[in-house]
Amino acid sequence: MDKKPIRRDFFRYILANVISSLGVSVYILIDTFFISRGMGTRGLTALNLSLPVFNFMNGFGLMLGIGGGSKFSMLYCRTERKETDAVYTNSVAAMLVVAALFEVLGIFFSKTVTHLLGADEMVFEMSHSYIKTVLLFSPAFLMNNIMACFMRNDSAPRLAMLGMLSGSFANIILDYVFIFKLDMGMGGAALATCISPFISMGIMSIHFITGWNAFSLRLIVPSLKSIREIVSLGLHSFLSEVSGGVVIMLFNFVIYRISGNTGIAAYGVVANAAIVFTAIYTGIASGIQPLMCRYHGRSDASAVKYVLRLALWTSLIFSVFAYVAVFFGTPYIVTVFNSRGSSVLRKIAETGLREYFLFMPFMGTNTIISVYFTSKEMPKQAQLISLLRGTFLVIPIAFLAYMLRSMTGVWLTVPVSELITTLIGMTILLMTLRRSWTEPQDPRPIYLMR
Repeated sequence: MDKKPIRRDFFRYILANVISSLGVSVYILIDTFFISRGMGTRGLTALNLSLPVFNFMNGFGLMLGIGGGSKFSMLYCRTERKETDAVYTNSVAAMLVVAALFEVLGIFFSKTVTHLLGADEMVFEMSHSYIKTVLLFSPAFLMNNIMACFMRNDSAPRLAMLGMLSGSFANIILDYVFIFKLDMGMGGAALATCISPFISMGIMSIHFITGWNAFSLRLIVPSLKSIREIVSLGLHSFLSEVSGGVVIMLFNFVIYRISGNTGIAAYGVVANAAIVFTAIYTGIASGIQPLMCRYHGRSDASAVKYVLRLALWTSLIFSVFAYVAVFFGTPYIVTVFNSRGSSVLRKIAETGLREYFLFMPFMGTNTIISVYFTSKEMPKQAQLISLLRGTFLVIPIAFLAYMLRSMTGVWLTVPVSELITTLIGMTILLMTLRRSWTEPQDPRPIYLMR
């Protein structure tokens, strides 16, 4: 096995995807910065209560994008163009159904959603304004994710990256204009974020205009069987993303009863800083997914394992340097979002950053292992990891912290959950690899292996 071209593709893909994922995370981070400057602690609280909406939308978008993109990549070298077009068309058809549900929530039930997310009378109007706007623009967020995922699997990671970065840059400018120049408040912040995916899709449409695309929409009857396969391959991404929303809602509930709205605002600082670092792991995972699917489609098990090893080492090295930077840079991070100089918010957020961010090496490992299982067409194992780290472990540990009225317990909930999941995930991975070492390799050419 020649490792040089694999290493070259590995670093080319993860670099483009890490930058792209960071671009997406900037949507929320820029909102957080401008809202904290323009609306203070209440604005931060309202934004943090609204974040689960993004988790659910991104969860569906990534499920259909990564699931469809994985299926597209596996089929690309084996089938005719109409087969890959059908995968993309079925992904978009499923997206339209999901988008319709979000539209109904935005038009008729946005106030109910705002109440369910925990907004009290002090921040309800701010939260509702943001949530309603985001729900109404849900089709743009969903389609943006699908386009980016398919393009990464169609050998266009740099264009996908450029699209995401363009949207983020537009978001920065629009946030400033809407919040400070036009005094539109939370509604303006939401509108700025909602316009951004249109900019991204406009840039990414170059892939279609120039004819570089190996997938496109076809006038076909959607296939429930194909959609089920897409959902199965992408379900781990949905569970991972949605679990983030569940964690935010759960933490908001627990922290509000321990430290009130100031505690939620402090958690907003921690959670939004975490979004940036989580985006790094998402970028690494998104980068290796097309490569693993491609090598798996060619039955090149050695290349798949080499990519896995590179990804795990890259994630671990990044985690060590990133945690050191967060540990010593905590006062500066908190100051950026603490525009009113609240000493209580500063104390809670600084402690939270140093304790919460212990999750990093374990989250990176879990994200990469999940993608490995998906690429090997082992969705149940990937889904198990997502459920363990997202709900099965987080919920009981968080409620234990609530019973003890311990903010340290709250901050350590995610690191402990990720650690336990890593131990279980690595055990399953090693068992899987051991079985593959003892199984005879199929000597038939790729085109005969069905």
